[in-house]
Amino acid sequence: MIKQTRKSPPRLGKIACIAALTALALLVWWVLWFMMSGGLMSLEELQATIGPALGEASGSANWPLAPSWPTLQPLAELLLDTPQFFAMFWNTFKLVIPSILGQLLFGAPAAWALSRLRFRGRKILTTLYITLMLMPFQVTMVPNYLVIDRLGLMDTLWAVILPYAFSAFPVFIMIKGFDAVPRELLEAASIDGAGYFRSFVSIGLPLGRPGILAALVLGFLECWSAIEQPMTFLKDQSLWPLSLYLPQIVSDKLGLSMVASLMMLVPTVLVFLFGQKYLELGIQSTGIKE
Repeated sequence: MIKQTRKSPPRLGKIACIAALTALALLVWWVLWFMMSGGLMSLEELQATIGPALGEASGSANWPLAPSWPTLQPLAELLLDTPQFFAMFWNTFKLVIPSILGQLLFGAPAAWALSRLRFRGRKILTTLYITLMLMPFQVTMVPNYLVIDRLGLMDTLWAVILPYAFSAFPVFIMIKGFDAVPRELLEAASIDGAGYFRSFVSIGLPLGRPGILAALVLGFLECWSAIEQPMTFLKDQSLWPLSLYLPQIVSDKLGLSMVASLMMLVPTVLVFLFGQKYLELGIQSTGIKE
């Protein structure tokens, strides 16, 4: 009797794949380590290491793996002597939270209608959503500017909130999540007397939760780091979010800039860690067909 042996993948190729992925991971982590170590350096050490790259010193730039004399002075200066940071940090939340709530209140019903309701022009409307999703901000900037100016919302937080709340991208993600809801379950609910709204609340929202949360996580990450929209619609610096604060830090406060960048990353990292599972489920639901 001849036994068939299963061939294992070549060990050399597996090692090469792991080495390549490790190199890419280290390349990503190096940026974070660069900011973390820079936030613990004094101004003199920062100017000595990367000053030549900024044209502030002669010689060649270099970056040590760890600071020679760690200090918490940049962190203390940011938390104790920089009230603008906290004002813009709060402004960012005042922009992000209403935008995410708007995407949930307006995007989820629209996605449910495009996914599960059958009406004339549904495919054309879905194509229109996809077209709007593919358009960059530079294309829609002028129409948005004209509408916001006509509504009298220029230089207010609503000038940034409303375009995000009615964004087409979350609707597209939620559609894919609602497509995974079994149609047989909806037909059974309809036989029991459930209408469109009852089916949406009782069946669509619970079963489409992965797609909804995936869209909200991506919307949070996009809105938190937005630069072009606030720069276009907000002229009053007291309304600026944190993303516009970082470019205003002068070169003689490099440590402050790195610490502020790390502080800005904290909410996005927490939201991503919370929503990573739902992002994966949302991606998986896009490949499910009835």
